Amino acid sequence: MAVVTGTRAEFGLLEPVLRAMRRRPRLDPKLIVTGMHLLPQFGRTVDQIRAAGWRVDVTVRMQTGRGASEEPAVLARGISGIARALDRLDCPVVLVLGDRIEAFAAACAATVGRRVLCHIHGGDRAMGEMDDIYRDAISRMAHVHLAASRDAVRRLWKMGEQPWRVHLVGAPGLDDIRAFRRRLAGSDHKVGMRLRERIGPLAERPYAVVIQHPIGRSDSAEAASMRRVLEAVESAGLGGAIIFPNSDAGHKGIVREIGRWQKRRKWRVFRSLPREDYLLLASHAAVLVGNSSSGIIESASLGVPAVNIGPRQEGRLRCGPSVADVPDRSQAIRRAVARAARAPRPAPARSVYGDGRAGERIADILGRLCVDDHLIRKRPMF
Repeated sequence: MAVVTGTRAEFGLLEPVLRAMRRRPRLDPKLIVTGMHLLPQFGRTVDQIRAAGWRVDVTVRMQTGRGASEEPAVLARGISGIARALDRLDCPVVLVLGDRIEAFAAACAATVGRRVLCHIHGGDRAMGEMDDIYRDAISRMAHVHLAASRDAVRRLWKMGEQPWRVHLVGAPGLDDIRAFRRRLAGSDHKVGMRLRERIGPLAERPYAVVIQHPIGRSDSAEAASMRRVLEAVESAGLGGAIIFPNSDAGHKGIVREIGRWQKRRKWRVFRSLPREDYLLLASHAAVLVGNSSSGIIESASLGVPAVNIGPRQEGRLRCGPSVADVPDRSQAIRRAVARAARAPRPAPARSVYGDGRAGERIADILGRLCVDDHLIRKRPMF
């Protein structure tokens, strides 16, 4: 069974699934690594995957980092390269997560090659730049849907997907949060030491974690948006840990703005973070700020407020009342960040995205698959 990953953040969500798959010898996951993982400017995170003990079976180069103008060529390279990888690995089943171009390329390669496509987080909504387009197209191609919420299940049914193909499993990103909280219970001293190793003096004062992704605008427009976010964090009296954006169109403007702030005493910048380090950083933050899905899906389970900025996550189901949505305007962002920084910290809460056991459910479903014509031949209800 092939598992395709294109970004460090998405691989962090896949890890609980991979661990559960590895405990079932019949599944034998083969890892195809592509996308941002191979780009030095985003931390070349394929090396982190290997350092964490995972075998990388094939790498497929897609992006060069030049920006939006190369997207059609990126997709073409991805489909071609992943198709060759699937032939080489001889995998009848392909697993993808989410709504990025790498998952779409893998879905195209799998479906045209008459392989079974399994999709995690289908049925979600998020405006993004191309998110809903890619996700809905993947869902149309997918033979097995591994949905993160009841809302997503209903949406897949409305799209005409046959109910027997749709499984409610929860969001696998919550699995590591559940395990993380259990491991760290009662180890405040060690947690504090690890946090100081990661962010230095920032650990001694309230700080925000900032993740701002582009939404397809010009570099200058994305830079101005990032500037508003960082100014709002400073005006609230917070330090900040910034994590690099994804490689979508406009990312160069955000990266350029980060470069102007990273030498300031109150800021730390990370090109990428292993999943456990990210959870450590986020769970001790005063607030998550930006437009990452982490704030929308994970903040309730982490017990941290999130300020979601602009339209990128429009339509996505919020994990709980810890999420505040604001337009991309200076005053609105400043008010929301200041309010979150002053408010009592929310306790970790039950999430609409499940109970943190998605990985085991997904592995169980994949382990029971019967790859035959009944599964491969799709017959939408309408």
